[in-house]
Amino acid sequence: MSNAKAWLEAARLRTLPLSVSGILVGSFYAMSQGHKNWGILALALVTTLGLQVLSNFANDYGDGVKGTDNEHRVGPQRAIQKGAITVSAMKKGIILTSVLTMVAAILLIYVSFGKENFGYSVFFFVLGLAAVGAAIKYTVGGNAYGYKGLGDLFVFIFFGLVSVIGCYFLFAKSLDELVILPAISVGLLSVAVLNLNNMRDQRSDAMSGKNTLVVKMGPVVAKKYHYLVIGMALVLTLIFAVANDFRPVQYIFLIAYIPLLLHIKTVVKNTQPRDLDPELKKVALSTFLLSALLCIAMQL
Repeated sequence: MSNAKAWLEAARLRTLPLSVSGILVGSFYAMSQGHKNWGILALALVTTLGLQVLSNFANDYGDGVKGTDNEHRVGPQRAIQKGAITVSAMKKGIILTSVLTMVAAILLIYVSFGKENFGYSVFFFVLGLAAVGAAIKYTVGGNAYGYKGLGDLFVFIFFGLVSVIGCYFLFAKSLDELVILPAISVGLLSVAVLNLNNMRDQRSDAMSGKNTLVVKMGPVVAKKYHYLVIGMALVLTLIFAVANDFRPVQYIFLIAYIPLLLHIKTVVKNTQPRDLDPELKKVALSTFLLSALLCIAMQL
């Protein structure tokens, strides 16, 4: 395997559409209210993609050095696990990606706030540092929060609340109470992807001491939890549309409900954790589809 191909695989490109879902929703909701700035959108996307790639590198590193990625893991082999990238090289990749992501974040803050609103600039800079830290600490280090069942909470906060509400604020410089609804929805769907991943890897995670929420509550409760987070996300998105007086044509986003509901049916019938692996891509892409259609609806 070529070095470039190994790094591309480690970046896990299939996870990138999910990571930008919240950015799109927050941005287009703000732009639907007249706050148009394509520079903010472009830099927000670059920053978020950087954070996602950083998270993927860090997960590869953290699970690799801890031995969590072993022969019992159901999902695809990661770079360190199969020897495609060395531990030291991955560490350098994490450092470089962290620096580049923070540079993008600083540019984003400057384009959004300029030399004014110094307080906002400082707040978002600290938020950027926190996001980088959260991306790394999911599996890296002795106190990795992903090993303590806190992954769901951090995913909800950063992929949902911070992504949607934070991006909306970068445009509008103010808050809209209704933006919390799609923020929660995107956050919950992102949690669903993580939960699905953890249901697939429950056995190997338990053997490796990675006490995810699924490991703690067991497969039966994990399935009920899965139905709950997806169901709540769909309901809250619908409430958001009603609260914004969407016209019939704007309910185009309901198309994305179809694959998500079919996914729930698949999980209900599932008996083999390894068979959940294809569902990860389906839920991630369905979340992106929902976000994209919601963005279109807000511009109609």
